[in-house]
Amino acid sequence: MDILITNDDGPYSPGLKVLYESVKDIGNIYIVVPETPKSASGLGITLHKPLRVSRINFRDMDIFLINGTPSDIVYIALNTLFDKIDLVLSGVNIGDNTSMQVILSSGTIGAAAQAALSGIPAVAFSVAIDIPEKMEEEDMRKSLKKNIKKIVSGIVSKGFPKGIDIININFPNKPTNIFELAKIARTRYSNIVYERKDPRGQKYYWIYGEPLKPEPGTDVYVVHVKKNIAFTPIKLDFKDISRDSVIDFLSYLNKQ
Repeated sequence: MDILITNDDGPYSPGLKVLYESVKDIGNIYIVVPETPKSASGLGITLHKPLRVSRINFRDMDIFLINGTPSDIVYIALNTLFDKIDLVLSGVNIGDNTSMQVILSSGTIGAAAQAALSGIPAVAFSVAIDIPEKMEEEDMRKSLKKNIKKIVSGIVSKGFPKGIDIININFPNKPTNIFELAKIARTRYSNIVYERKDPRGQKYYWIYGEPLKPEPGTDVYVVHVKKNIAFTPIKLDFKDISRDSVIDFLSYLNKQ
């Protein structure tokens, strides 16, 4: 199996090394990441400047670097760098990617979604920690590597689950081996904007959010309350819409 590893945190994130070590014996591994962190870039692509590819060896990993977004990386990897990719793995992200609110802006999920739109199954991995050093702790690294390998080995053996495009995996902030199917919460944070002034007296704004109380059964609840691994399947399909209400609204518009 030809496996593409990417992330939105860049080459120096400890999560990249954890992901690589977890799957390096499973197939042919290719690593392509952004030169600098691109958190919250979602499915954004670069249209206003040239994209360039360089190559480094860091911590025994042969890494391609691209001066773009995670979505750019998937575009370039699939169309220019490699002949074939069977599976895309994104992460391991520093910080969880739970709730629709976070998923839609996540660069980690963005890379997985771009792969899925190209017909390639993808898994996004994130862990609910605030600082990279937490991932370097022996118990945490051991647990993450064990469970990531279990998931990817399962995909190789059983195939990717039918009817979905992305598997979103969120690990809690402490080691565990318990997986739990979790639905996507709608929101994770309240929306807060701070207005401040810089040293010259000019206004600026800082976007912030306070965590909301999670609903049982959601990815946020599984990760942050139960401290289990949230296994969330995602299908890129906008067809599940209440057509009756839409038809009624269109009828109203056409009568005006």
